[in-house]
Amino acid sequence: MPGTVSRLSSTPFQNRAGLRDPLWLRLLLITLALLFVTFVLGLPLILVFRYAFREGWGVWVASFTDYDALSAIRLTLLTTTVSVPLNVIFGLSAAWAITKFQFRGKNLLITLIDLPFAVSPVIAGLIFVLLFGNRGYLGPWLQEYGIRIIFNTPGIILATIFVTFPFVARELIPLMQTQGNEEEYAALSLGAGGFQTFFRVTLPNIKWALFYGVILCNARAMGEFGAVSVVSGHIRGRTNTMPLHIEVLYNDYQTTASFAMASLLAFLAVVTLILKSLVEWHSSRNQIENTES
Repeated sequence: MPGTVSRLSSTPFQNRAGLRDPLWLRLLLITLALLFVTFVLGLPLILVFRYAFREGWGVWVASFTDYDALSAIRLTLLTTTVSVPLNVIFGLSAAWAITKFQFRGKNLLITLIDLPFAVSPVIAGLIFVLLFGNRGYLGPWLQEYGIRIIFNTPGIILATIFVTFPFVARELIPLMQTQGNEEEYAALSLGAGGFQTFFRVTLPNIKWALFYGVILCNARAMGEFGAVSVVSGHIRGRTNTMPLHIEVLYNDYQTTASFAMASLLAFLAVVTLILKSLVEWHSSRNQIENTES
């Protein structure tokens, strides 16, 4: 019997050793991953900053003093400032409804949330043109009241909201489904109201996933090109966002200015990645602390 027990207890460890990948395979996979990241992601990013600063710091700064450049930066910030909070409200509402209630059309709502992931951004822009353009379904009615959406800031904001609205909801829904409703039911049984339960129980439990979704939504809103390109009309100084302004500068052979603007977007992307990593670190740290406690 002792021999049997020892053989049985050692079997799982032997199986783990047998399932371990050989050293050459692990080194090969790590090398391929590093090469891919270096040549596809790292090297292009380095080249962007190299071409942006190749004529000196003064030229780089001067690239942002142009009226069209400042207008593109302002429009990008405005679009992000409006679209991200609206998507946070929608994402929280959709995640709450899907995870806390049972209703008809629930699967349809989940499908609609995933729709921007499946539809090309260019098609999304064309949809808004068909709806709000001068010859669209609502275009003549909007013209009667002097409302202009396409080739104007509202169209850019609408297109950005459409493209970015799944990010917050898709980060919250799996987490809220995993957490369940027990804590909310306990709070309600103790006399807490709906808003008290949300702000004191639900929101603290999902805050890191919410921050993560906001970061991803913000990054996509700043860098969106396809849908915005369709609805903007490429009007310099009015409807060009930063990505569109980069294209205009590059097509006009203003290489240094285009890479200067691209370096600003790249810098914002790096900051976004750093924030994303910090959120992931805090989230994993809190999970470990909760598990130990």
